[in-house]
Amino acid sequence: MSNSTNGSSATVSRRTLLSVCTAAGLGQTLFPGALLALASPQTAGGSGARQQAPSAEDLHGWPAITPAMIDAAAVIAAVHITDEQKQMMLEGLVSQRNNALRVRELHLANGVAPVAMTNPVPAGTTPPPMESQRPLHLGPAPSIAKFAAEAKSSNDIADEAWAFATVRELGVALRQKKVTSVGLTKMYLARLRRYDPLLKFVITYTDERALNQAAQADRELASKQDRGPLHGIPWGAKDLLAVKGYPTTWGAGGFEHQQIDEDAEVVKRLDAAGAVLVAKMTLGALAQGDLWFGGRTRNPWNPHQGSSGSSAGSASSVAAGCVGFAIGTETLGSIVAPCARCVAPFGSGCSVGASNADFT
Repeated sequence: MSNSTNGSSATVSRRTLLSVCTAAGLGQTLFPGALLALASPQTAGGSGARQQAPSAEDLHGWPAITPAMIDAAAVIAAVHITDEQKQMMLEGLVSQRNNALRVRELHLANGVAPVAMTNPVPAGTTPPPMESQRPLHLGPAPSIAKFAAEAKSSNDIADEAWAFATVRELGVALRQKKVTSVGLTKMYLARLRRYDPLLKFVITYTDERALNQAAQADRELASKQDRGPLHGIPWGAKDLLAVKGYPTTWGAGGFEHQQIDEDAEVVKRLDAAGAVLVAKMTLGALAQGDLWFGGRTRNPWNPHQGSSGSSAGSASSVAAGCVGFAIGTETLGSIVAPCARCVAPFGSGCSVGASNADFT
C-alpha cells in the first residue's frame, strides 16, 4: 500500500482495508488457512486461476498469490471482497507468507528459548546490565493478617481464605507456615474443578505433577532451601506451552491428543523457580479469541461474556481466584484483552484480587 497523502481518500482506503481484513478473517484462522491451501504448489499449478508474474519476493517456488485465490478463500469464509480491496491485500498477504517461510529457514528447535528482553539503547551507549545480572530486591513483606484471620487453620485445605491472595502474599504465608504448598495446590485444584463447568478455562489438569512439585516445595522450604518468590506457588500455563507427558492442544480441534516430548522454556524456568503447575489453561483455537474445541471460556465476573483471548483461560482463572498466577502470551492483545475483560467488580482483574467474593 502506498504512502499516499491524498487526504480523505487514502484514509478511507486504509480504513476499508483494515475492516476488510478483519471481516475476511485475517486475524482469525479460517481465511488464511483456506488461502494457504489454495496457494500451495500442489494446488496452484493446475487451478486455472488468473496468475500474476511471479514476484521476486515469492520464496522456494511458491506461486504468487492472486486475486482469484482471494476470491476462493473468501467463498470459504463467506465474505465479499471487492477487486480494489483484493489488490490492496495482495502485498500484505505475500509478505506474511514469506515472513513465515524465512522463519522456517532458521530451523529452530522447538526447545530454543525465545528472546526474553530487547534493549534498544542508542548506538555508542553502554547498555545497562541484563535483568539476569541484576540482584533481586523484594520490597517489604506485605501483611497477611486479614487472610490469616479468615483461615480456619494453617493446614485446612478446604478453607479458601487464600484464594485471592497475591503471589507475594502467598509467598509470605508459605514462609510463615500459615499454609503449605500442598494445601494451596489442593485448594486451587478444587476451585478449578468447581468453576470449570461454568467458565471452561481448563484443558488439562496436571494433578500428579503438581502434588509432587508441591510436596517437594514444602520439604525444601522447611529445610530453608528457598528458590525465590515463586517457590511453592500454584500456577496455570496457557496451552501453547509444551509440558512433557501432557497434551499440548493449542486449543484447536484435531490437536486434542498432541504431545510434545519436551518442556517449553518458560515451564523449565518456572520448575527451576519452584512454582507448581496445576493445569494447562484454555486459549482460542490456534491462539485466536476465546473459542476453543471445548467451548468458550467465560469472564468469571460476567459469565454471559466470553473472556476474550487468546490467553483466555489464564486470565479467567486468575481473576476467579483459581490459580496463584498464570502465564499467557501476547501478540495483538492476547494478554491485554482478556485481562481487561476479566476485571473484577473490585478492580482486581488479572493481577489477582483481594476479595474472595463468590462470583456465581
